[in-house]
Amino acid sequence: MQPPNLVTPEFKALSAMLGSDPLQVQGPGGNTSIKDGSVMYIKASGTELADAEDRNIFVAVDRDAALLEALEKAGDGSCKNTVLDKSHGLRPSIETTFHAAFQHRVVAHTHSVATIAHAISPEGRNEAASKLEGLDFVMVPYAKPGLPLTRQILARIKPDTQVVILQNHGLICAGDTVEEVRSLIAEVENRLALTPRSTEAKPATDPAPKGFSWSDYGWLAQDETAFARAKSDTYYPDHVVFLGPCLPTSDHDGKPPAILQEGQGVLIKDDATPVQIAMLACVSDVLARVQDGWSVEPIGAEAEAELLDWDAEKYRQALATQT
Repeated sequence: MQPPNLVTPEFKALSAMLGSDPLQVQGPGGNTSIKDGSVMYIKASGTELADAEDRNIFVAVDRDAALLEALEKAGDGSCKNTVLDKSHGLRPSIETTFHAAFQHRVVAHTHSVATIAHAISPEGRNEAASKLEGLDFVMVPYAKPGLPLTRQILARIKPDTQVVILQNHGLICAGDTVEEVRSLIAEVENRLALTPRSTEAKPATDPAPKGFSWSDYGWLAQDETAFARAKSDTYYPDHVVFLGPCLPTSDHDGKPPAILQEGQGVLIKDDATPVQIAMLACVSDVLARVQDGWSVEPIGAEAEAELLDWDAEKYRQALATQT
């Protein structure tokens, strides 16, 4: 029997709006869900929210079974076995467990640039807490997406929590209606808005090597602070998944899609995927919004290694390559 269709035009429109805004979601990042009783629809892994109105990107899962996985009473946390209709062959998002754990009907998780810029910095997190005063929000330390992140969320949220700031990751907003979630996201974004520094760059003086072109994000290599931050560390999961750790300063095995050239600019491979280009833009958007006087904290080498050796992310990478 087919599960009831909960994916309304309004829910699709919210999802598509978030997915089409690079300051909210980049490529296949982020996810939305809607639930009623024991049925929950959530974005499928590797699909893009921007396609919500044009493609069937949502997977119906048994919410009760997914909740048991969130509570670590059943399954392995992937929720692959909770899918109600397996005919489409899609997997539910790797973050299905925390969506199931929220009591609210509608949940939206974004990789909000303004949120990430605050959440990678101790000073930024303190400022975010001040800016969000009056909202029922919690801040959750970085954890690997999936079940480890769900554990951290469950340890902090209450039944009425509607806003979650994920350190080095993004934003979650939850509500009982699509419009409530839309308004809540707008409120949080308005409060956390940051004026970006100038990203105007001088043209590179050297020609790009064969197979590469100079990208539009040359300021990352020309600004001393941005260069130091971009070449040494990564600050949120999707950077690692789609660009690799940090931004290298030289090619290795022909693998890096983007390479920093100090004082010159940022090279991008001619065959870089749209997702890789979107992730490079996100690096620029985030680092441009880290305020003067703020320090930054990367996710660290151990967390990078976990992401690179994770089958769930290899699956998402493979799907992104096909788009």
